[in-house]
Amino acid sequence: MTVIMYSVNGIFKEATVRYPAAETAEKHARILDAAALAYRRRGFSGVSVSDIMKASGLTHGPFYNHFSSKEALIAETLGHISNSTVDLTDAFEKSERGKADFVRAYLSDEHCSDPGNGCLMATLGAEIAREPAFKPTFTHHVTGIVARMVERFPWSSKQSARKEALRTLAAMVGAVVLARAVDDQELATEILAEVAAGLLKA
Repeated sequence: MTVIMYSVNGIFKEATVRYPAAETAEKHARILDAAALAYRRRGFSGVSVSDIMKASGLTHGPFYNHFSSKEALIAETLGHISNSTVDLTDAFEKSERGKADFVRAYLSDEHCSDPGNGCLMATLGAEIAREPAFKPTFTHHVTGIVARMVERFPWSSKQSARKEALRTLAAMVGAVVLARAVDDQELATEILAEVAAGLLKA
């Protein structure tokens, strides 16, 4: 909803305009999409609410119709990113080949060079480590990814599946973080390639 001013015989009055639910939901989704892209590219402190509203094609005014604070926006955005990425493992077949394709896709130059559309863990994990309020959502995301990997891909045994999935995930995330942090493209590519080779040989 929004508030507009109108004049009656020269006297200004206020009126509340309520947008249709579908329109409100569409705007809400646009804000979350813009925030998801911006936070993964520039971090929480590098992006203002005004930046996000502008990127979503909206003015700053309606923000508080959707979120009570920037912190509320961040929390919901993390959930939004998580919901849109946990299911991505389903794009890979349930086989050794599927697992290998998953590892290669994650450790690709394309993923590494596009943090705005990339993995939540590799882009915002370090920031969330300093923000206790957001840790529950992040924890849910990590456990969800691990569970999907355990269920989706073959491992040495059922007993060791979770341990192997955790090691694989930690290695992949760490490799992308390192590759993005160095200013030597050859070294970045080497990091990704060596970690991929080690995981696929294991």
